[in-house]
Amino acid sequence: MRNYLLAMALAAAMFAVPLAGFAQQPAAQPPGIGIDHVWSRAALAGHEGAVYLTITDTGPADTLTGAETPVAAMAHLHESLDDNGVMKMRPVASLPIEPGKPVTLAPRGYHIMLTDLKQPLKEGDTFPITLIFAKAGQVTATATVAKAGAATMPGMDHGSMSGMGNMPMQSGGKQP
Repeated sequence: MRNYLLAMALAAAMFAVPLAGFAQQPAAQPPGIGIDHVWSRAALAGHEGAVYLTITDTGPADTLTGAETPVAAMAHLHESLDDNGVMKMRPVASLPIEPGKPVTLAPRGYHIMLTDLKQPLKEGDTFPITLIFAKAGQVTATATVAKAGAATMPGMDHGSMSGMGNMPMQSGGKQP
């Protein structure tokens, strides 16, 4: 009986010591990248689509350098711009992400272009999108598909995101 009690006490001590150290760890999450309001419009397989979202940074400055998703052959950063009344699109190599300055990718502005969709994007569906950052590495979020031609994320009123495509990406600086 004595050996049993000794074995139980030893097991309890071995279990309690690591737990005591664990309990002293800080409860706060480490600073980093947050991805919110991720959405896309309905589109046909084999065609192009786009992903829109908002990125926030609570850590050191970072740079969005790319994206990937299993629903498309390629995902590229793009910018839509108005060139004397003609809407044009151009690829963008990267987007700077500054702490405390949310960056919104929205219609008529910066977005992630999906080329050669492998499947149709149907209203109400969801799919993963992985953003690639220079420092934070890969951050995966889930995009919700809105109806074709939607101007805002599903479930948001039109006033809450109007004009976000024209928001400056950095204050006081030149947009990339």
